[in-house]
Amino acid sequence: MIFMSQSAITDPKRAVDWGNWYEQHLHIMATVPGVFSAQRFLTASTHYPPSLALYGVANAQVFEGEYYLSVRGMGEWLPLIDRRWYRRNLFSGLQTAPEVGENQVLLICDQTKPQEGFGGVQWEWLPVAGIDCSTPYRGLAVLGLEQVRQLPETVAVYTVASKRYINANPEGNP
Repeated sequence: MIFMSQSAITDPKRAVDWGNWYEQHLHIMATVPGVFSAQRFLTASTHYPPSLALYGVANAQVFEGEYYLSVRGMGEWLPLIDRRWYRRNLFSGLQTAPEVGENQVLLICDQTKPQEGFGGVQWEWLPVAGIDCSTPYRGLAVLGLEQVRQLPETVAVYTVASKRYINANPEGNP
C-alpha cells in the first residue's frame, strides 16, 4: 500500500527549517514496523499541495501500532500547517512506493476513475483505501527530468526533496 501525506506551511520563511525537520521525520518514520520506505517531494503546481511525503506501507494496521502513534504527526509544525493543503490518503494497488531518483520526477494526477494514457503518460492508477479519501483514484508516474513536457494542469510534477529512506527491519521492532 501507499500512504501519502500532503501539506504546506503558512510561513514560507520557515521552509528551510521545515525541510530539515521533515528529513529527520522521514528517517524516523522509516523505523516504524510495516513502513518500507519514506521520501519527500515538492511541487510548484497551483492545484496540488506543495509538499508530498510518500511512504510504502504493509497495510492499514501500521497506523494503529504503538510505535507509529508515538512518532507520527507534524510535531511543533502543527500550528503552521496550512489546512487548505493538508491531505492524508492510503492507496491500494502497489506493494511498494515507486523509486524516484535525483534526475527524475513524480507525477501525480487525481481523477474520479482511471484515465489510461492521460496526458500521454503511462500511469499506475491507485484506488483510495482509507484515511481522508480526498480522491477516488490517484495516478502515479515516474519520469526522467528530460521527459517532462507540457502536461494538463490536473497533473502535478513533484521533484525530489529528500533521500529515500528504507526500513532495514520493516517487520521488526523499532
